[in-house]
Amino acid sequence: MSVPPFGHRSHEGSTNISDSDSEDEPKLPLNQFYPYIRCALCCGFLVDATTITECLHTFCKSCIVKHFFYSNRCPTCSIVVHQTQPLYNIRPDRQLQDIVFKMVPFLEELEREQMVNFYKTRGLEVPKPVVISPPGPVVLKRQKKESTPQSVFSVPPELDVSLVLEFVGAEEGIDNYKPLERRYVRVSGEATVRHVELFIRRKMELSPTCQVDVVCGDHLLDHYQSLKDIQNTLGEEAIQDGLLVLHFGLVLPSEP
Repeated sequence: MSVPPFGHRSHEGSTNISDSDSEDEPKLPLNQFYPYIRCALCCGFLVDATTITECLHTFCKSCIVKHFFYSNRCPTCSIVVHQTQPLYNIRPDRQLQDIVFKMVPFLEELEREQMVNFYKTRGLEVPKPVVISPPGPVVLKRQKKESTPQSVFSVPPELDVSLVLEFVGAEEGIDNYKPLERRYVRVSGEATVRHVELFIRRKMELSPTCQVDVVCGDHLLDHYQSLKDIQNTLGEEAIQDGLLVLHFGLVLPSEP
């Protein structure tokens, strides 16, 4: 299968993240955000941003698909994504991609043009979602939406569960961990306890030997349980002020 080479381009220097006419708005060099908006495989800005569900690392879709042709591990952390079908465990990150397109001027238009050329030069039909010249009403609607700042950060409907993560402490012998600064998280109900654990590990920079136990009410949760299932099973016991409350602690693995 031929994969369009989108997302592979170099970016030299830095530009301002804001091109607003207002002189009062602070302007930051775009290169300060490179670690969050560039693909680690092609070193270009993220295009069709796609996240590995097992470790939450994000790449261009074409880059990670081609990587999985010869490896089943994450290019960043080397975790095994799936023993035989790593493509099962990747998901599009539309919110991040929307942010990248808004931060990098003309990137979306350039990608659209390259995608159209890719299909046309090979005599293939251009997919319907790729539109070169959107109809008038759509353009007007999009312009109106972009004029409203809060619409840039609108929460996608698939992020339907709000969490609060409460730290209950660490076992003696576990130290030098980074405090969890972001306690409130909004995620998909299809996410599992394993995803919550990976989020905690990443944010607190925990050692692989440190065990993370996640508890809801009086129930120690299993990795495979989805957040929707936990809400439905435990009901009011799990909810406080509309938030799913999860407590977690750090323990050392038991010696054999």
